Amino acid sequence: MKEQNIFFAANLKFLRERNKMSQEELSKKINLSRPKVAALESGHTKSPQPEDYINLSNYFKISIDSLLKVDLSKLGELKLRELQSGNDVYLKGGNLRVLAISVDATNTEQTQYVPVKAKAGYSDGGYSDPEYIAELPKYRLPHIPKQGTFRIFPISGESMLPIPDGSDITGQFVEDWTSLKAGTPAIVILKGQDFVFKLMTFQDDGNVLLESLNTDYAAYTVEAADVIEVWKFYAYTSKEMPEAVTDLSVILREIRGLKGSSAGFKS
Repeated sequence: MKEQNIFFAANLKFLRERNKMSQEELSKKINLSRPKVAALESGHTKSPQPEDYINLSNYFKISIDSLLKVDLSKLGELKLRELQSGNDVYLKGGNLRVLAISVDATNTEQTQYVPVKAKAGYSDGGYSDPEYIAELPKYRLPHIPKQGTFRIFPISGESMLPIPDGSDITGQFVEDWTSLKAGTPAIVILKGQDFVFKLMTFQDDGNVLLESLNTDYAAYTVEAADVIEVWKFYAYTSKEMPEAVTDLSVILREIRGLKGSSAGFKS
């Protein structure tokens, strides 16, 4: 993988000058010394403190990932205002990068399958590499709508039972995943990690809550900046036959239904 350019120092200077501020004025706004601001802008501080990133991100209303990875001086004033109004690619899955796809000879978009052996490479940058995507297995599924981009991901484990271990999840790409309803089942591609299949909820604090259908697995949160892509659940396929409905399962389902219907009443 090619080395990632870091634009933090140049972006800090660009944003300060865009706001017509001196280093002294900015230092007072974010509670840093002027020499520290100067060092950050020049890149002489190789390891800024996490608090510095957070304070500057909050002050300029641009995500930490954008401060680090996007050359803001190339975006233009309209795009910068859009970012600062909340349409940041790293918070909303927006349009600063183009989703890599492949098409057939008739220019019809194909559905890629991300096999187990390709999972690590996908989350490590392959997701945005057209050549990498072009090498993935491709399918034309008859039930897939013409509108939207779809991809197939294998899952492992029992955290999403009754969807069984080893199932293939077909997901639809979500551009603005903050608009999803709470608890939407989705494949979530996480930075530097394996992708996960969970119930996803975007929280007011900017974090993302990930929950399992199987209550034996605890819910957890990740930072929005760590979410690379979201593929909303569309369908799944499995080699396993579903279990027959038993009297016990019927009773358990009725009990759960009673609990749900009584949740709004006080004793």
